[in-house]
Amino acid sequence: MRLTKLILIINCMYKSLLLLLFFIIQLFLLPAQASVKEPVGNLLMWQFAHKEANDTHVGFKGDFIVTDEKNQIDMQISGASWYVVWVDGKFFTEGPDRYHPDYPEYQLRNLKLSKGKHHLAIQVHYEGVDTRILKAIQPFLYCQLFQGKKEISVSWTCKQLTGYSNSVRRINDQFGWIEWLDTRKTQWDWQKADYTGSGWKVPVKVKRELKVFSPSRLAPVKTLMVEPKLIAEGKLAEVYGYEKDNPSARFFLRDLECRELPSMGAWRRYDLGKVRLTRPVFELDLPEGAVVEFAYSEYLSHGRVAPWINLSASDSYNLDHFVAKGGKQIFFPLIPKGGRFVEIHILGASEKIKFINETFWERGYHDKVQGSFTSNDDLLNKIWLAGVETHKSCAEDALVDNPTRERGQWLGDVATVGMQVGASAFSDLSLFRRGLIQSAQSAREDGMVGGLYPGGGGHLSSYAAQWVPACLSYWQFTGDKSILEELYPSAEKNIAAFEAQVTEWGVSPKAGWAFIDWGYISNSDSADMALNIYYYAALKGMITWSEVLKKPEKVKYYNDLAQKFSSIPVKWLAVNSTTEGFNWDKIGYHRAVLALKLGFISKEKRKAGIEFVKKHILNCFPNNPDAPRLSSPSANNPQLITPYFANFAFPVLIENGEMEFVLNQYRKCWGWMLEGGRTTLTEVFDTRWSHAHQWAGCPTWQLSRYVLGLHPSFNKGINHFDLNLIKGNLNEVAGDIPLPSGKVVHIKWKKTGSKINYEINTEEPISVNVPADLNASKNGLLAIKKSLNLVLEDRGY
Repeated sequence: MRLTKLILIINCMYKSLLLLLFFIIQLFLLPAQASVKEPVGNLLMWQFAHKEANDTHVGFKGDFIVTDEKNQIDMQISGASWYVVWVDGKFFTEGPDRYHPDYPEYQLRNLKLSKGKHHLAIQVHYEGVDTRILKAIQPFLYCQLFQGKKEISVSWTCKQLTGYSNSVRRINDQFGWIEWLDTRKTQWDWQKADYTGSGWKVPVKVKRELKVFSPSRLAPVKTLMVEPKLIAEGKLAEVYGYEKDNPSARFFLRDLECRELPSMGAWRRYDLGKVRLTRPVFELDLPEGAVVEFAYSEYLSHGRVAPWINLSASDSYNLDHFVAKGGKQIFFPLIPKGGRFVEIHILGASEKIKFINETFWERGYHDKVQGSFTSNDDLLNKIWLAGVETHKSCAEDALVDNPTRERGQWLGDVATVGMQVGASAFSDLSLFRRGLIQSAQSAREDGMVGGLYPGGGGHLSSYAAQWVPACLSYWQFTGDKSILEELYPSAEKNIAAFEAQVTEWGVSPKAGWAFIDWGYISNSDSADMALNIYYYAALKGMITWSEVLKKPEKVKYYNDLAQKFSSIPVKWLAVNSTTEGFNWDKIGYHRAVLALKLGFISKEKRKAGIEFVKKHILNCFPNNPDAPRLSSPSANNPQLITPYFANFAFPVLIENGEMEFVLNQYRKCWGWMLEGGRTTLTEVFDTRWSHAHQWAGCPTWQLSRYVLGLHPSFNKGINHFDLNLIKGNLNEVAGDIPLPSGKVVHIKWKKTGSKINYEINTEEPISVNVPADLNASKNGLLAIKKSLNLVLEDRGY
C-alpha cells in the first residue's frame, strides 16, 4: 500500500516536472513565437515618432543572419508611401500594393538566400499627400523576415537621405512629388552591405491610424527589362528662367539645335515602343555638378518630349532632376512614370559626357500573354494585340485607367472592359477580385461602393450599379464563388443606398455622379434613364446572386424590387414613342443601347432600334470625318461615340446579326487609333486624351469571345464553356483561350463553302455546351479530354 502511494507521488512529481519543463521551454521559445503573432500595427517603424515633413526620403538598413540550411526566406513588407527594396545590394522589389487605411495590406515576398550574413536596404519616399494610389497616411515602414514559422532577427538602422529638395513640384495633383536630387549631398552607395557611413540611428516604433493588416493576395508586380530605341540626339542650350521657375517649360524650351547659341550639354530621345509605366536605369560618366533630367510623354509634341500631362486638371511635371556627383554613376529614379517617349537632357561640358549603359525597367503585373488571336485579316490581328498591350500597360498592383495621368483604380475600368480583356488574355484575374473587394471596402457611409479607390476617393452611382454584374462576371470567368459569399453583405448595402434615392422617375441625381460616357447628354427628366437601366441590371444581378447563395427570401425581395422598378423605363419609353414607333432620336444612342441590352425593346421593334444605333455610329467621328470631336471632357455632344461605350453597344449589335458591321467598325475606328505609329489604344477617338487607356480594348475580348466562339461559363462547372461562334466576314481564325489553371484551349476554324470546320485542342479537360440551333455535327454538353472536331453550318453573320 505504501509502495503504491509512493509510486503515485513519484508519478505526480514526474508529471509536474514535465509540465514545468514544458512551460520553461515555452518561455524560451516565446520571443520568436510572439513576434509571429504580434499585430503588424505594433511593428511599424520610422525615423521619428513626431510628424514628418512631406516629400521626405528615408533609408532603412537591416542586417540579418540566415542560420538554417533551408534557404527559403519569407518577407512581409508594407509602407505608407512608395518604397524600393534592395537585398545584398541588388534591386529586389517595390511597393506597396495599394490599400484602404481601414484594410491595410502587406506584401509577401520570397527570397532564396545562402546561409550566413545578409543585408536589406529600403528607401521609403513619404509623400504626405493624397494620391490616386494611396491616402496620405503618416509615414511608416513594416518589414519582417521569417524562415518557416521562426522570425529572423533584423538589426535596423535608418537615416533621412539628404540631397533631395523637398516639395519642388508635384507630378500633378493625382500623384506625389517629382524627384529633385543632388547626388553630391546624399549617402552614396548606402544600399550596399559594405557601406560604412555615419549618423544612422535605430528607428523608433510608431503607431498609425490603421486597422488590422492582412496579406495582399496579388502576385509580385514584375520588373521587365525594356531596350530603348534611340531615335535622336544632339547638343542643347538653356534658354528659359531660373532652375525651379517652371521645370516643364524650362525642359521643353531648351534649344536642341544650337545653331545660334553655344552648346551647354547633350540630349537624347528614346522610343520605348509603346506607352508604359517605366523608369530609366542609366549608367553615365559625367563631370561633377552636371544636371541630368529625364522627361516622359505618351506622344511627341512638335517632334519633342513634352513633360506636361494632358487633362491633369493641374500643373504637371512628368520628369526627374538629378545633379551628378562626378565620374561613373547610375541614375535610377525611385518612382516609375508613364510614357512612350523619353528624353534625357544633360547640362555639362559636352566633351566630358559619356553614356555607358542605357536601359529601362517597366513595372507591370503581366509578362507572357496566354491568350491569342489570328485571322485572315492582319488589321484585326493588330487591333487585338494592341488591346492586350494596352491592358498590360495599365496593370500593376491594380488595373488602372492609364499609366501616365493618374494610375487610378476606377471601378468602371475594373468592372467592364478590363475584366473582359483580362479574361481573354490571362489566367490570373487576381487584380479584378481585389479591385471588386477594394470597391466594397471603400463604400460610402450609406453603403454605395467606391468608384475611385483606395486613393483619391469618389462614388459614382453608375459604377456602383455596374459592380453587381461585375461580381457575377468574375464568378463566371473563374468559377470562384467565394467572392459572392464574401461580398453579399456589401451588395445588399449597395442596393439599399440606391433604394434610398429612388423617386417616381428612378434614381435621383443625389445618389452620386452618374457617369454614362464622355460626351453623354442626359435626358431632360428628373432622373437619368441610362442610370435607371444600369440599376435595373443590378437588381436582376441581385436575384441571380441570391439564387446562387440559396437565399429564397432575398430572391423574392429583389425580384419584387426589379419588377416594380422596371415600370419606370417602360413608362419613359412609352412617353417617347408614337403610333409609328419609338422616337429614337429623343431616346438617344446610349439609352437605346441599354434598353435593347436589358430587353426593354420588344422583338418587333428591335430591328428599328438596331438600325438607329448603326446610323448613329456611322454619323460620328471617325466614321464621319466632319463630325464633332471629343476634344475634352466638357465637349458634350449627342453626335459622339467612344471606345468605352462600344463595350455595351457592340454585343447588342453582334447578337442581333450585325457582326460584319462591328468588324468594319474595328477596322475603321480602331484602325484610326493605330494610325501615326500608335501601338496602344487611345482613351477616346481623339488624340488629345491619353494614348494608353485599357477601357478602349473591347475589340480584343469581343474577337476572343464571338469569333473564337468559346464563352467561359465556369459558374456552371470547372472549365465549362458555351459555344457560340459568330464569324462575320472572316474565313479563317485561330487562337488561344486561357484557363484558370494557367493552361490554354487552342481553337482553330476555317470556312469551306457553307461549312465551318471547327477544331478544339485543350491542354486539360473541358466541357463545351453546343446548342442545337448552331447546326453542328454534335450538340449537347460535350466532355473534351484532348481534342474535338465539329462541322458547323455557316449562319452568314
